[in-house]
Amino acid sequence: MWVIATIIAALAQTGRNAAQAGLTGQIGTIGATAVRFFFGLPFAIAFLIAMSFSQQLPVPTLLTFAWAATGATAQIAATAFMLITMRGQGFGVATALMKTEPVTLAVFGTVFLAEPLGPARFIAISICVLGVILISGASWSRANQRSVAIGIVAGALFGLSAIGFRGAILSLPEGGAVLRASIVLVIALTMQTIAMLLWMALRDRAALGAIARSWRISIAAGALGAFASLFWFIGFALTSAANVRTLALVEVLFAQAVSTRLFRQGATPRQIAGIGLVVTGVAVLIRVA
Repeated sequence: MWVIATIIAALAQTGRNAAQAGLTGQIGTIGATAVRFFFGLPFAIAFLIAMSFSQQLPVPTLLTFAWAATGATAQIAATAFMLITMRGQGFGVATALMKTEPVTLAVFGTVFLAEPLGPARFIAISICVLGVILISGASWSRANQRSVAIGIVAGALFGLSAIGFRGAILSLPEGGAVLRASIVLVIALTMQTIAMLLWMALRDRAALGAIARSWRISIAAGALGAFASLFWFIGFALTSAANVRTLALVEVLFAQAVSTRLFRQGATPRQIAGIGLVVTGVAVLIRVA
């Protein structure tokens, strides 16, 4: 079930990214990032209300809010570091550095949630990450140490955010995977919406007006974002966050397939080798998870 949930989340996130990409030129990077929280929250709340008619909602504890706050804050910070890396080194290097997330995530899971890593899982995760780095086609000759360090920190923060969300889900006293994922999603999106609203009200009020004017495509991006996040969280409820985020690397394969099919962009030998590594790593991970 966690494999299905993760693949659904990866597909939905691809659609959300496409919608957000069209918004960046209209409302700026910060505005496009905020859209996923502002317009995703109403959909998350509506889904949770619908579930409340058939199930008893567990009451979140202080630990739930603490874990959710950790995940929400780390995710916002990771996004900021990611944007800094992209400005300094370009998309290829930044993407490759972001995809080191599963490695640091596996370590965080062992330290903070006492989730056993094991040599087989670590090898599978490392194979997948290496494959994605090869697929990215990043030109490392121009990468400076500062930007590389910032990119690795961003990947680590994305990993920490996943640990925070899984910790929040596990802290709920009862309920199925979908129900607990829905509750934590609403809590996290509420925190992130408040934080982004305060920041933009103080530092970027023009972007708030631009978001309001682009509400139609923002709704689509928000809906897809909430849908993707729900299935990420369902995956976190069913297995370790490292397993989910490693399998999520298949999103790179989706992107490569689209490039080949629609844009007639053939894969280089280096990228073909990377694809083989990702497929191998995912197969090993599913077998040992």
